[in-house]
Amino acid sequence: MTKVKKYRAFCEIEKSIPIFSQAWWLDLVCGSNWDVCLVEKNGEIIASQPYFVKKRYGFTLLTQPPLTQNSGPWIKQSKANYSKALAQEKNLMQELIEQLPKYHYFKQNWHYGRTNWLPFYWKGFQQTTGYTYVIDDLSDLDKVWSGTQANIKTDIKKAANKFNLTVRTDLRIEEFIKLNQLTFSRQGKPLPYNESLVMNIFNAANIRRQCKVFIAQDNNGQNHAGVLIVWDENSAYYLMGGGDPKLRNSGATSLCMWEAIKFSSTVTQKFDFEGSMLESVERFFRGFGAVQKPYLSISKTNSKLLKVVSFLRGLSKKQS
Repeated sequence: MTKVKKYRAFCEIEKSIPIFSQAWWLDLVCGSNWDVCLVEKNGEIIASQPYFVKKRYGFTLLTQPPLTQNSGPWIKQSKANYSKALAQEKNLMQELIEQLPKYHYFKQNWHYGRTNWLPFYWKGFQQTTGYTYVIDDLSDLDKVWSGTQANIKTDIKKAANKFNLTVRTDLRIEEFIKLNQLTFSRQGKPLPYNESLVMNIFNAANIRRQCKVFIAQDNNGQNHAGVLIVWDENSAYYLMGGGDPKLRNSGATSLCMWEAIKFSSTVTQKFDFEGSMLESVERFFRGFGAVQKPYLSISKTNSKLLKVVSFLRGLSKKQS
């Protein structure tokens, strides 16, 4: 049995693996261009690390799949004391690293729960820090609401009471995609993904009852904004959003997000806003009372040519 087949079967029973590292998700976002490193003990998988393979201009890149918040190692929780557990983690990570195929460039954004990257550092990898925002406990929505900032609450009430917006979850995914496209058009940016990929993710995750779209609509049937979430047993994740630029002042995005949070409390434990390094987006996520969570972005460049290109790009940014 191949590693991928073993991992596919393992994902069906191991619920602590985040949705973005699940085999069915990787099939959607990577096609057949993914593989996995596995460490087994007595026939049981105790560590794994899936990876996405891209070929570009003769280079082999192991990188982050599209529309995928996090990836990286999964390691079975140890029952040993802290010191011994760290030693076990070191050994398992070293085994995962050794199984990686030859590559010119590697980059993965790890789940915020994976904080120890020392074994990768010792093997020549580099690390930068990103941030996401997470509501850690959805069991008490009154507490979540009380922790939400006043401006967000005002937007939610304005959307519902002044603009009479209703959040619908029965609209087609195409309606949401239109809103998402409008957001990128307003910014003068091309879509960073294929429209069919979004539809495939929605359809597959919807069948598994792990996806839902929330669209705020007015009495005239006009869509103001929308939010797309996915979830697993541990957390819901804000995957995408969008809105009509002409209707930005209706508070629709805040209303959609709040309805998504309320729904998430019925299916999982946490809500992950998926993070953003953009100041305006960070401020919006933080407004829901979420806790800042640093996550690790691990990378390594083995190609001298790519190192030179990376250096020149960095130099250009500093001079601009």
